[in-house]
Amino acid sequence: MSAAALLAHLASGATTVCRAWTLRRRDGVVMGFTDHDGDLSVDGVTCRADTGLTARALQQTTGLSVDNSEAVGALSDAAITEADLLAGRFDGAEVQAYLVNWAAPGDWVLQFRGSFGEIQRAGGSFRAELRGLTEALNRAQGFAYQPGCSAVLGDARCRFQTNAPGYFAEAVVTSVEDGRIFHFADFGGFDPRWFEVGRFEVKTGPAAGLVGVVKSDRIDGAVRRMELWQGIGADVADGDTVRVIAGCNKSATTCRTKFGNFLNFRGFPHIPGEDWLASYPVSDRANTGAARTRAGG
Repeated sequence: MSAAALLAHLASGATTVCRAWTLRRRDGVVMGFTDHDGDLSVDGVTCRADTGLTARALQQTTGLSVDNSEAVGALSDAAITEADLLAGRFDGAEVQAYLVNWAAPGDWVLQFRGSFGEIQRAGGSFRAELRGLTEALNRAQGFAYQPGCSAVLGDARCRFQTNAPGYFAEAVVTSVEDGRIFHFADFGGFDPRWFEVGRFEVKTGPAAGLVGVVKSDRIDGAVRRMELWQGIGADVADGDTVRVIAGCNKSATTCRTKFGNFLNFRGFPHIPGEDWLASYPVSDRANTGAARTRAGG
């Protein structure tokens, strides 16, 4: 990159500049787009000219207000497809916008870096909100004092190994109802409801890489039936393989008895509840000053 060369080019008065954008999805897929009439290689990414993606003027400030803009483009089998948008594959995708000298593509400057926000689609096109880096400052930070655990099963704070034997299963779907109810030939060794509120990952087929959360997990004879809270964004067909991870309801009892991981429990199971905090002495109840809580989960 030579920002100095680009500035000198802009100062010359006769310019050959265009705009380019790169997208990096959360699944690692990288795409490049440009409003130039030919493909360009920018920062190691090939930016294609035939995708119809454009962006409105960037609104940038020197303060902490959120920079924002919009990206507009046509849905295309070769670039951004309607199926991928519906599946949520572009949700939160990282976006970078460049000003490039198309006559010397090595001369460019990064003008914007952020992520996709709300995405709307209609009439064979889409419109995506671009959110700047300061958007993260609008998120609530810190931890709440609550009885339940605030960690996510298997994350750096929980530290539980979700690939441990007995805590996951890979199975082949035998039938699907309404895109969110899945039937399997019963895989032994797991009690009913073992996977409730667990992670449901699709490994093969058009929905590969998409994730859901298990709402219910039941066994009916030789069939195991799992229902998700929300349907997978793409089609899951009979014969596709999924991976299901045991569910954690965030309680201290579950952490201790089901996962044996109470040392890493990130909640406050003995914190007094609202009823206790609002209680007051009454004449027909003992008020000896004894502890109102007991050890245990």
